[in-house]
Amino acid sequence: MAAQPTTALMRKAYQRWAPVYDIVYDKLTEPAARAAVTAVERSGPRILEVGVGTGLSLGYYGPGSEVHGIDLSWDMLRRASQKARNRGLAQVRSLQVMDACRLGFPDAAFDGVTAQFLITLVPDPESALDEMARVLRPGGEIVLVNHFGRDEGALARVESVIAPLCAKIGWSSDFKASRIIAWASRRSLETLPLQPVFPGGFFKVLRIRKPR
Repeated sequence: MAAQPTTALMRKAYQRWAPVYDIVYDKLTEPAARAAVTAVERSGPRILEVGVGTGLSLGYYGPGSEVHGIDLSWDMLRRASQKARNRGLAQVRSLQVMDACRLGFPDAAFDGVTAQFLITLVPDPESALDEMARVLRPGGEIVLVNHFGRDEGALARVESVIAPLCAKIGWSSDFKASRIIAWASRRSLETLPLQPVFPGGFFKVLRIRKPR
């Protein structure tokens, strides 16, 4: 099983990353984030972005969307709020400090839920996914985008070896998509085939549909 950082470690890691996050990740993650936004908007206008971070993807949503973002880190969220104000992003309806494993929204509140570059990092991924499924309306989709570790082979072994080091800096190297697919199967949710995206398929989009 992939090594998972604690909530406290995550807060500290992203407090350090917040000032330089956009510089490091903006161009690297843009194609994958755009793909996730395009997919989640198909479910309907009311969208929850879990782990909105500094708001890199907020400008990718169309004006017809109603986006609510949450993040564990106030340092990251403060930058997202400033970005939304400066760019006049009216589609951004709320940004709140919140734990992905304890979402403060009612059941079936959203048409779509997305988490970008997040699910491999939360201390309890299954609890976070349970919460995403709870706040998602029937027929809607959870859209995840991430790097997922290989299930087997030499690269899979390397990813497992370096996983503890990656966890200390708020990253994950060996979290498997098969873990999410197994969770979805236990919850009677449908998973669609992984969609490789730039760079070179390093990131993948995973869509999970809630039955009507």
